[in-house]
Amino acid sequence: MSDTSLVPVPRSGILDIDLYVPGGSKAAPGKKLHKLSSNETPLGPSPKAVEAYQRIASKLELYPDGSSTELRQAIAETHGLNVDRVICGNGSDELLHLLAECYLSPGDEAIYSEHGFLVYRISILAAGATPVVAKEEAYTTDVDAILAAVTPRTRMVFLANPNNPTGTYIPMAEVRRLHAGLPGNVLLVLDAAYAEYVRRNDYESGIELVASAGNVVMTRTFSKIHGLAALRIGWLYGPKAVVDVLERVRGPFNLNAAAIAAGAAGMRDRAFVEAAIEHNGRWSAWLTAELGKLGLTVTPSVANFLLVHFPETGKTADAADKALLAEGVVVRKVGGYGLPNALRMTVGSEEACRRLVEVLTVFMKGPA
Repeated sequence: MSDTSLVPVPRSGILDIDLYVPGGSKAAPGKKLHKLSSNETPLGPSPKAVEAYQRIASKLELYPDGSSTELRQAIAETHGLNVDRVICGNGSDELLHLLAECYLSPGDEAIYSEHGFLVYRISILAAGATPVVAKEEAYTTDVDAILAAVTPRTRMVFLANPNNPTGTYIPMAEVRRLHAGLPGNVLLVLDAAYAEYVRRNDYESGIELVASAGNVVMTRTFSKIHGLAALRIGWLYGPKAVVDVLERVRGPFNLNAAAIAAGAAGMRDRAFVEAAIEHNGRWSAWLTAELGKLGLTVTPSVANFLLVHFPETGKTADAADKALLAEGVVVRKVGGYGLPNALRMTVGSEEACRRLVEVLTVFMKGPA
């Protein structure tokens, strides 16, 4: 007879994980929804990706290709990579979790920046390791702070470049300096989810560094510029030895057939990607200027979103969020990132951008 006084106990560290809260997606009753909370592209997916997705509808009884061959080949051809060093995941989140699962153990430490992506902390704790936070400078990754946090127990460094939710980046020279300062047994994870949006001469996603180093990987996503967030597609480029490790533990059919087909078609539609880049550049600059006119501080962003800072009293971020929600404009509160007086706002369609500014103009000029 079983002892009913005993219950399953999770591994140490699991209950220290705060639940990840995604961006809101509901408008106030009677209001048109402008969802600017999850950094989705306003252009939607490539029509070629949609066509490829629809072709899968008559083959749903078949298992997908367990190696995601078509998708990996499209990625490798587009970026000039060795296909054997590319692995795909159910979103880049899965790949980040797999890296932590495979390379972190209880007693190990992993570092990420002060306002880094929340999934890093979740992955570290789920692996039983200890998260270590390195301070940022002006909402930007500080390489010296990361290097100062390295100890003999450090096994991994997560670097979002550009960073979410700040939108800032560090030049490739700084990334190389960071890598040079790390011991060879520390894995540097370059999360380049927003790389396609960056138009700075000193920026690189990390492909060349990965190609020449044995302890660097780069992750990317189809959820942003490719407009395929619903299909959950991510990919990683890394040393063959690291990819081999991940292949041993990933699910055998971790990407569905529709994701593989649509992802491959979307990756190859370069004209669509360029249109998304052009739209983002135009409306990101417009939003930054218009919000600045309202007296709000906007952290300079190279991604497809803006981090907007509000006063600590009166016209607070919380009050602004409520005003926006009441008019159907949904943005992202970032208190969980240690930024209680800021809101993250996706660069949406022209209509959404103009509506966002209209509502905030009324809010900022209204009574305290």
